[in-house]
Amino acid sequence: MKTIPLIGYSDRLSARPGESIAFKISSEAKGKVTARLFRSISADPNPAGQGIVEEDASAYFDPIQFLSRKQNFRSGSYGLAKEAVSAPATTDLTFSAIVLATKQTGKQQVALACGGYELALANDGSASFLAPDGAVATGQPLTLRHWYRITGRISAAGDISITQTPLGRSFENEIMSNGHAVPPTMLAGRPSIAARLRNGQASDHFNGKIEDPSILANGAPLAAWDFSQGISSTQGHATTGPDLDLINFPARAMTGSRWDGSEMNWRHRPDHYGAIHFHEDDIYDFEWETDFSFNVPADMPSGAYVMRIEADGLEDAMPFFICPPLGQPRAKLCVLVSTFTYTIYGNHARPDYEPEWQKRNTEWNAYPHNPAEYPQYGLSTYNYHSDGSGICHASHLRPLFNLRPGFLTFGSTSCSGLRHLQADSHLLSWLHAKGIDYDIVTDAELHNDGVAAIASYAAVTTGSHPEYHTTETLNALRDYRDAGGSLNYLGGNGFYWRIAVHQENPGLLEIRRAEDGIRAWAAEPGEYYNAFDGGYGGLWRRNDRPPQELVGIGFAAQGEFHGAPYQRTCTDPAYDWIFDGIESDVLGDFGFSGNGAAGFELDHCDTRLGTPPDTVILAQSFSREGEFMLVPEEQLTHLTNLSGGPEADMLRADMVYLELPGGGSVFSTGSITFCGSLPWNGFNNDVSRLLENILCHALAKGCPQ
Repeated sequence: MKTIPLIGYSDRLSARPGESIAFKISSEAKGKVTARLFRSISADPNPAGQGIVEEDASAYFDPIQFLSRKQNFRSGSYGLAKEAVSAPATTDLTFSAIVLATKQTGKQQVALACGGYELALANDGSASFLAPDGAVATGQPLTLRHWYRITGRISAAGDISITQTPLGRSFENEIMSNGHAVPPTMLAGRPSIAARLRNGQASDHFNGKIEDPSILANGAPLAAWDFSQGISSTQGHATTGPDLDLINFPARAMTGSRWDGSEMNWRHRPDHYGAIHFHEDDIYDFEWETDFSFNVPADMPSGAYVMRIEADGLEDAMPFFICPPLGQPRAKLCVLVSTFTYTIYGNHARPDYEPEWQKRNTEWNAYPHNPAEYPQYGLSTYNYHSDGSGICHASHLRPLFNLRPGFLTFGSTSCSGLRHLQADSHLLSWLHAKGIDYDIVTDAELHNDGVAAIASYAAVTTGSHPEYHTTETLNALRDYRDAGGSLNYLGGNGFYWRIAVHQENPGLLEIRRAEDGIRAWAAEPGEYYNAFDGGYGGLWRRNDRPPQELVGIGFAAQGEFHGAPYQRTCTDPAYDWIFDGIESDVLGDFGFSGNGAAGFELDHCDTRLGTPPDTVILAQSFSREGEFMLVPEEQLTHLTNLSGGPEADMLRADMVYLELPGGGSVFSTGSITFCGSLPWNGFNNDVSRLLENILCHALAKGCPQ
């Protein structure tokens, strides 16, 4: 397996003074590894701009060295019983499970195993039963994505058989195959589901859904599991025998063989959701050992930081964020860092990736590794499992290539080609250039602490793409705004998808891509509700929380990674202060993201979706014909859309300003490429001036009461 010779990750992406961050490193170098701390100012490697800018932070962390060691990881989800079961050799044994296979691998795929006995798919995809000294198979491959009950039996006399019974709507007949008598063997071991366990290592993973696995001894349950219970947990509930630990987070709240479409919410009919979907490439926590920890000093400034490691000329960089103590801000401005969105996109292997992109990486000294070349490190929720199902879980507890300074999302554009962390550094570098003090709070603090995490700030600003949110984060932003805070949304396609955080494992996120929206994959019918919290997944718009209600605008159009300028539309003198020092009505016809301030993904006003009636449209950018498309939730047919007007009128970005009765305000840009224009011309440009006017006005007002 191809591996990166020096790479690591941290157990958390953010911390406050007094907290600790553990770093886990795999090094194939011969020499020792050196770790040094830097503060990140700019993560854009484009030599036409600042390039990567970092400040030495050794005052808060003395450089250290430690021994190299390679740490391994293994993909594939499965269930492992907490305890062993046993039965004497004089026992009639029956292994049974209801299965829906989703992939033929050309090798065995184990559904249920214990003590040398295995209920599996054979190399040809047919049901098989293996005993320590014999095996039998039906010889008829299971039809993929169809339900079967497969049952293996061995008598005390050694007679062995396998039965393959189609369930539901099927035109197949039951198949049974008998084998020759084999010596009976005592059963003893820890049962495993969806993989074979030998010497503590899992292999021959099952791809697909498994329901009601059981082992009977003389017709009585020895071990049996009901996956319709405890759906939000990481345990497989046993009705008889030991519970299971579920390894590598297989997908739950999956429709089972009993699902008939009469109920879409697993909480209402859990018996219809008694299946777990296992995958050979599930991996969400590498579980590497800690090489060193960083205890955050009390006097450490809030900001973006990078732990850089080096050994024998090899390098890696692990970013993280330092937040101030809860309720003790050190600045008037809070930058909300979208770590949930970063994680959801973590290791996104883009389908348009080309190896020739590496030429630019070399020329710019950009981050050299791309997830498209290392799928074994686990892909993002914008990719598919090897069986064709969408990836619905995300975690930062593994190396994330695209969460690195200098990573280029687009390697063949005429601009920097950045998104997420690297694109958001355009805002951070601008704040440093303008001498505006700021604190950082991430999605994790906002989710855990609610509005208390940001209540003391005069202004809160997002970065370029705050797309993924929980109920808790949206509530916190709404409450902050309504209490008199200044909420500034400097991106596009924000507050779009609903996600859930696992209650037992806060590093694990879940997304169900339900109904519509710009989707990398579509959730299966009946699987729109999150397993983690039972909430309806998909767009916040479908959960009665359209982004227009929060920030005045919402996602409407998507195009290629290019941008265009805004045209000033507001002539009301009451808002001239926003344009103070700006001579032209054309704003942002430049930028390191898409070469324009309004591009890639665009948001606009819609009063039907909650845009407040007093919202002021400051400027607009209409897309060029053929370069953008309406998002699916706006398009009704090839001729009509929800607005009822010309499609061209909908393909626009609205820059808006709104003052609320409680004294709060909202400024929204409606574009994902807006921040990319801030550093242009040494930070001296009209987009920079406009944002400076907005934030200085908000900061002068002071903190909400």
